Amino acid sequence: MNKFLYWSPRVLCLLAIAFISLFALDAFEPGLPLWKQITGFLIHLIPSFVLLALLVLAWKKEMFGGILFVAVGIAFTPWIFMHNYQMNNSVWMSLSIIALITLPFVVVGGLFIAHHRWRLHHPGDHA
Repeated sequence: MNKFLYWSPRVLCLLAIAFISLFALDAFEPGLPLWKQITGFLIHLIPSFVLLALLVLAWKKEMFGGILFVAVGIAFTPWIFMHNYQMNNSVWMSLSIIALITLPFVVVGGLFIAHHRWRLHHPGDHA
């Protein structure tokens, strides 16, 4: 159980960040100068860089990082929902997008918190 609680938030977080990073590929458009495409790509990757920094923090300070991941996931949910709802006018599609984009980070935060609590109650059991 300890190894699962240790590794699952880290792996899930890396997979979720990789998924979010795929959206940066829309910066590459035919006809734009290469420097504009690369600049746009890097700008689109800013959320991924922030999430990676948060993962590094959570790796060392699980409780604090877990709380931050839950807060980030919850805080961005209304904004992402409304943004997608305005584009597709579908509650169900917007909820499914929330499930793909913000819910994984709430789960990651919960798993970091769960592992922190596990270590408090099982001090001799290390991952």
